[in-house]
Amino acid sequence: MAASSQITGMEVKTSKGHLKVCKMKKKVLRKQVRAQHTLMKHEGIECVSHATQSLVIANAGLGNGMSRHQLLRIVGEHGLVETLLMPPNKPYSFVKYGTTEEAKKAFGALNGKEVTLEDCGQNIVLYINFVEKVLWQNAVPTSLPPGLMIIEKIISPEEERRMLESIDWIGYEDTQNGLPKICDLFLENCLKQGYIKHKPDQLTVNQYEPGQGIPPHIDTHSAFEDEIISLSLGAQIVMDFKHPDGHTVAIMLPRCSLLVMAGESRYLWTHGITPRKYDVIQASELGQKVGTITADVGDLTLNRRETRTSFTFRKVRRSPCNCIYPSVCDSQKGQQRQVQPSFPHNEMEASVLEQEYVHKVYEEIATHFSSTRHSPWPRIVEFLRSLPKGSIVADVGCGNGKYLGINEDLYMVGCDRSKNLVGICGEKNFQAFVCDALSVPIRSGSCDACISIAVIHHFSTAERRLATIRELARLLRPGGMALIYVWAMEQEYKNQKSKYLKEKNGSKDEEEINTGSAQRPLSDQMPDSNKQNSACSDRLLNDLKDEGCDAKPVAHSRLPVHTNRTSFHSQDLLVPWHLKGGAKKKGESVDTVVFPAGSKESQELSPVFHRYYHVFCEGELEAACRSLDCVRVQKSYYDQGNWCVVLEKL
Repeated sequence: MAASSQITGMEVKTSKGHLKVCKMKKKVLRKQVRAQHTLMKHEGIECVSHATQSLVIANAGLGNGMSRHQLLRIVGEHGLVETLLMPPNKPYSFVKYGTTEEAKKAFGALNGKEVTLEDCGQNIVLYINFVEKVLWQNAVPTSLPPGLMIIEKIISPEEERRMLESIDWIGYEDTQNGLPKICDLFLENCLKQGYIKHKPDQLTVNQYEPGQGIPPHIDTHSAFEDEIISLSLGAQIVMDFKHPDGHTVAIMLPRCSLLVMAGESRYLWTHGITPRKYDVIQASELGQKVGTITADVGDLTLNRRETRTSFTFRKVRRSPCNCIYPSVCDSQKGQQRQVQPSFPHNEMEASVLEQEYVHKVYEEIATHFSSTRHSPWPRIVEFLRSLPKGSIVADVGCGNGKYLGINEDLYMVGCDRSKNLVGICGEKNFQAFVCDALSVPIRSGSCDACISIAVIHHFSTAERRLATIRELARLLRPGGMALIYVWAMEQEYKNQKSKYLKEKNGSKDEEEINTGSAQRPLSDQMPDSNKQNSACSDRLLNDLKDEGCDAKPVAHSRLPVHTNRTSFHSQDLLVPWHLKGGAKKKGESVDTVVFPAGSKESQELSPVFHRYYHVFCEGELEAACRSLDCVRVQKSYYDQGNWCVVLEKL
């Protein structure tokens, strides 16, 4: 009887152990399938059920703390690794083995395996799937911002030690007079070698522990001269530079290197250090590569930060700054609108124009602008209500968010270049964030639909307008839809005047026109002194001639100021906005406008802001969309002074 009981007990233990194993296997399978769906939905990575040479490893990537060294050791235990790809900031990696049998062996051994991240001690579980092939397009290698220079090993380890020992952390204060003797000798050497043109007279010393950073900023123009130099001591660091158009460059600053910022890199680009404990660096150079960190997924790893000390030298400015970047220059604030801007002829001019005559203006007028934005347009509402329940929709250029709450069955997120307008969205409890339409931080292929209402006409070159359409297409999943509205050159179409023209003598209390693009001031503004048409897109011009667009390219022309509530005489122009509710604030960049004698406006003068627009000819928006092979134009139409297109992602 006792023996029988003992056998029964052993059977029970075996049964429980078997049940536990089965539960674990089912849990791993569920997680594995979930990883498949997540990779497909958010990254467009398709997993396959049959064995191949290539695996995708979820939960093991640079984005969640897995270093290349550790992952290569883990996957290398099961066969010859031909390729290991680790995309930047992603929580997954790809591995290709020499044979399918080796990949099958790794799949069986690693799927569901718990490992400990060496750098932080956190436990993670690996989930493995087969992929047919790995298609990953590396970003084009980026160059240093213009005017930026990095000199590696500018001092010896012994000189580094002496400079660090020279710091009096207790009694130290920033000073404009008298640099420590060792710094004086260092600067003399920099002058002698030609690295700098002028000797600085101010030193700032900062020490950064892992996890600390510097907010993105431009050193004040009026406070310091052109060259700003920074010496990195004690440890290397990655510094991020950002152009006003949203283009970013990550740059490695090795230990004992000198960063020299002059010209455009000093005056126009922001620079900062993201607060984190690890940097993504080039693996092949062990983090010592001078220059930009390229998105080479076959050559990236994580590097733990160490304590870094920076010696930053500046020369105090004794007179106002007179640089060529007035949009970001505090010395020239209030002066830049005294001269009408010209039509841009390159990317730099275009981004500066948009910064000054689009981004800054909407920040200033956000509250007044929002007060006139309360009536959704019927055909946009119709589009949003036609989408399936649960669709993920991005409103790129959402303004005050008037379309974010149209359909409660959708998950909508908005983004806008204006921080103040995004703040208004937040006050309405809408999901919105600040970004540029040229670079939206949303995963590729993750949206069921996008809308871009009265946004693209604010970009000042054909290339930048096309880039915004391409960015919308990137966000869409295959079969996803995008609705685009832009202001039309033709404000009288099929013998019908648009609402914009009809309201010329309408109520001045209701300023809303077309879909949320331009506004008219309380009275007509400066006449259009330049009736000469500016450029249609060079590539589209021949097509558009047949569509009735008679605007001609113009060289070195000043942008005309549009007379509100009248027909357009130029495709590229400035449209006035008359700001209600108070006099000009100190330092605001606005025009002085003369009103008719005796008018109400002449008695209560308010600032007028000018916004840049490119109004589209018939067929121009559609032609730009058709030039992209990743989308097809499902529908195009004219809606009250706007050209509109519905796109489908192929």
